[in-house]
Amino acid sequence: MSVYSGTNRITKALRIIIVLCTMTPLVEPAFAGDVTGGAGMLTFTANKDGGYEFDTGILRGRLREAGKGLGLSSAVHVPTGSALNGAYGILSYYRVFTTNKRYGTAAWGWPGTSKLLPDGAVQVTWPEGDDRPFEMAAIYRFRDGSTLDVETIVRPGKDLSKFEVFLASYFHEAFPLPQVYVAASPETEGKPAFLTAKKSFGNWQMFPRNEDVLPIIRDGRWQKEPNPVDWKIMPSMAMPIALRRGSKAAPTAILMAPPDDCFAIATPYEGEGHYSMYFSLFGRDIKAGQTATARLRLVVTSTASDREILDLYRKYMKDIAENTIQTVNRRVGLGPPTNPLTCKN
Repeated sequence: MSVYSGTNRITKALRIIIVLCTMTPLVEPAFAGDVTGGAGMLTFTANKDGGYEFDTGILRGRLREAGKGLGLSSAVHVPTGSALNGAYGILSYYRVFTTNKRYGTAAWGWPGTSKLLPDGAVQVTWPEGDDRPFEMAAIYRFRDGSTLDVETIVRPGKDLSKFEVFLASYFHEAFPLPQVYVAASPETEGKPAFLTAKKSFGNWQMFPRNEDVLPIIRDGRWQKEPNPVDWKIMPSMAMPIALRRGSKAAPTAILMAPPDDCFAIATPYEGEGHYSMYFSLFGRDIKAGQTATARLRLVVTSTASDREILDLYRKYMKDIAENTIQTVNRRVGLGPPTNPLTCKN
């Protein structure tokens, strides 16, 4: 399959959205959120083993089970009884890069601490170390019974060049079908659509934001051991939206991010045994002493047509625009996107 790239029209549209939905590049240096009160079932509870449990009535499971550095595990979609996660969890922090450099094998193996915040969210912190010149944190917070928001915060001790956090989600084998929302699908006459990652396209497929980010993907970071990857570059994404559709009665797991927070989405082909989805976050330089944030949302739902998924993304952008997603020590106030989301189906 040939290498696809975005057209000038697509790039212009993405720039419009990025201007209107841009991430907050700097936040105050403190890592504790100014939050009060609780949210009933939309909270985590601490376990004696160092991990956390949750049961929203729709989603049930654990975070950092037994104090390990993985994301959601033992996760179940309660209405259908479907198991959700694979061996390495959902929303687990995997590879971290700067230009042509990889920091260890996986962030989930780094030493770190976690704590329950006053609103029932969980904050995980990885301190700066001899082998990594930055402090990093993650905040997991339920938005509603089927929706989990994750913020990734980094504060470097020295300048970081083209910093990347590769946030990984490993799903249960009941979720064999990966799709990414692309700007010009080869299967819909160049119109925006959810494109299935078919095996004929390649084993490991990456959907960039646009041509501008390809030098980051190709700077040598993905040749670093262990498990180097030769990505097949796919059509540019229209928005950072990807999903794993379940088989039979299983629900659909949808991942999404603001356009300027995610510069690529990656996945293996349909049915491949990892059953994974990856979001490449940041993808830009961060100066020493600055603090930068990237956001992502997970929604698990029983019914999810293409239009309904796009409606969920509009809602996510609206939540950000209306200043209802809490960030570290301050809130983000962004204008709503004016570029309409469209889909063939």
